[in-house]
Amino acid sequence: MPEKETMERAAKDKREGKSPSTQAGEYVHEEMDHIREGKHGAKSTKQAIAIGLSKARRAGVKLGAPKNASAATRKKAEQDSAAGKSGKKTVSRTRSKATSAALKKEGHSAASPKALSKQAKSAASKRTASERSASARKAARTRAKNES
Repeated sequence: MPEKETMERAAKDKREGKSPSTQAGEYVHEEMDHIREGKHGAKSTKQAIAIGLSKARRAGVKLGAPKNASAATRKKAEQDSAAGKSGKKTVSRTRSKATSAALKKEGHSAASPKALSKQAKSAASKRTASERSASARKAARTRAKNES
């Protein structure tokens, strides 16, 4: 369950008209903090980000399924989105404990500044110059809107 502060920050982003990915970023930040605090670990930075995005979808952030992901990943994203739309359901204690135990065994370097930098660079390098330019222009537009 996401922390109250995280949900409030994501709601603020939504009110300000920021994109769903920006709203979801709050949940990813929370996940990185959890890994750094030692609450649990993650096999890779990608996994840590995926956990955060899953939490965001379950919290009701309107994030679509990734277009170029595997069928299993798309299915999981759609399940999470559906869970976000429906009411709160009880969580299986056994399954929850098993997930926590598995993540506790993982390392904590996935949330290190070096690992995050490497992940960001590799993700950016997969995007075309025009895609990067378009997102920068959009960021500038929303920034100008919110500063006034």
